[in-house]
Amino acid sequence: MREIQFREALREAMSEEMRRDEKIFLMGEEVAQYNGAYKVSQGMLDEFGEERVIDTPIAELGFAGIGVGAAMNGLRPIIEFMTFNFSLVAIDQVINSAAKMMSMSGGQFPIPMVFRGPTGNAGMLSSQHSQNFENWYANTPGLKVVVPSNPYDAKGLLKSSIRDNDPVIFMESELMYGDKGEVPEGEYLLPIGQAHIVKEGTDVTLVSFGKMMKVVNEAAEELAKNGVSAEVIDLRSVRPLDYPTIIESVKKTNRLVIVEEAWPLSSLATDISFNVQKDAFDYLDAPIRRVNSLDLPLPYAPTLIEAILPNVKRTLEAVDSVMYR
Repeated sequence: MREIQFREALREAMSEEMRRDEKIFLMGEEVAQYNGAYKVSQGMLDEFGEERVIDTPIAELGFAGIGVGAAMNGLRPIIEFMTFNFSLVAIDQVINSAAKMMSMSGGQFPIPMVFRGPTGNAGMLSSQHSQNFENWYANTPGLKVVVPSNPYDAKGLLKSSIRDNDPVIFMESELMYGDKGEVPEGEYLLPIGQAHIVKEGTDVTLVSFGKMMKVVNEAAEELAKNGVSAEVIDLRSVRPLDYPTIIESVKKTNRLVIVEEAWPLSSLATDISFNVQKDAFDYLDAPIRRVNSLDLPLPYAPTLIEAILPNVKRTLEAVDSVMYR
């Protein structure tokens, strides 16, 4: 099987779907003439033309709203935010229009569209460009929220998101666009809302999603060297969130550590903890531990970034805690 970059997997997903359905188009800042801020859409303008790969002004509220209107009228837009940090100026269109239109119209206006772009820390970009909003959007009825962790998942989940008749928030990472992984030549789709058990284990369950899977996978390798068998779950999507897979794993391992880049208050890790204690309390041999970013705006300095973000060391300490080691 061939290996391609994360950005190439996303490009293949969009291009394949645009060849399949002429109602699909891509719109956002620098997606056309510049081939994408992170070269995700490289070459797509040449293939599909300026009517289907559309550069916009720096006006997220405006082009998000145009996308919602296009979806209401039968098109299937893909709206790229250069970063989800910039989606905050468009959040009224995402929440009050895209997410609610199907319900408010009594089912007359489905909104088949995807909002996609990078989320979270991407290095020394400081506080205003290093935030996670997965839990914000996951709090909204009417939206689906997908956060892939590797090129294979990225392609299969993005194709499913483009075909979905609900608005989908598809969140990537600038630090993952160059990551390589195995991706089949032929077409495939992955279901939204179904977690993936990356590694089976018996001693502790580790749950995460997106680029934090790198932290979790490395921690699981370190634990294995010390005789600890960790079951690793990649959520893939956080709305809908696959609670049954997590709960069944906890019933087997009796311990749970959740790793999430977002701040701790009202995080997805908090909601997962509630649901696990509600449905699997009698199986827990230790309190659930969360490994989140510290409750601070992310600074610029690399040393402070390392101190604030979840990392392997903090994850291993959390596992030691639930195993009373």
